[in-house]
Amino acid sequence: MAAAPFERPLGTLAGTRLLASVAENGTLAHAYHSRPSLLKGPQSTRNLADAIHFFCSIHGRYPGVMDHAAARSTDPAARAWFATVLEGFSQERAFLARLTVEAGPIPSTPGAANAQSALLSQRHALDMLAQSERNGCALGAAMALILDWGRIRGILNVAGNRMGVEPPSYRLTDIAAIRSLADSIGSAPLVERAMLFGAEQIMLQHHGLWDLLEARQMARSDR
Repeated sequence: MAAAPFERPLGTLAGTRLLASVAENGTLAHAYHSRPSLLKGPQSTRNLADAIHFFCSIHGRYPGVMDHAAARSTDPAARAWFATVLEGFSQERAFLARLTVEAGPIPSTPGAANAQSALLSQRHALDMLAQSERNGCALGAAMALILDWGRIRGILNVAGNRMGVEPPSYRLTDIAAIRSLADSIGSAPLVERAMLFGAEQIMLQHHGLWDLLEARQMARSDR
């Protein structure tokens, strides 16, 4: 998935563009996230376990994208938004950690060394993105992560129900607040560019992770 060139459609605010970018390029746009082989097929428990381990490796760490981005934030409105979402995402990390324990060892898969190398590269890319000095970049990454997490959480809920882990109530649901913040922060064109770049890069990493998980599922099926 290549990042699209920045062209603001006439009359389109930054928040609308941000939401559209996540919808078009994030988890929802990847076919594997909704395939029976992941959600309800005979090998779905193993495939879900694989996804849990990989998402925990990327987003189960502290400090992560949200924490780094919050530390970089100086805008009062952005800091107020982070204050409302950091605790909720901490709860998501705890849920991920519990699922990882219940899932057991990571499924044995051919090419495991290459997969681990790809994960390390993704983690490095996300850390660099969330600590970017470019005004708006880290915030855009954080907002995109929250927007895309709603779809990822649905998959984690399936895994939790399969493994006997009751999913906690989901608290990161205020999409209107993200749209409003993006409109406000993105009123300056240079900041809007940086914000949308950060969002696109998060989606690029998520899309790549789903590619990797699908490739691993296919490799296990071929054995």
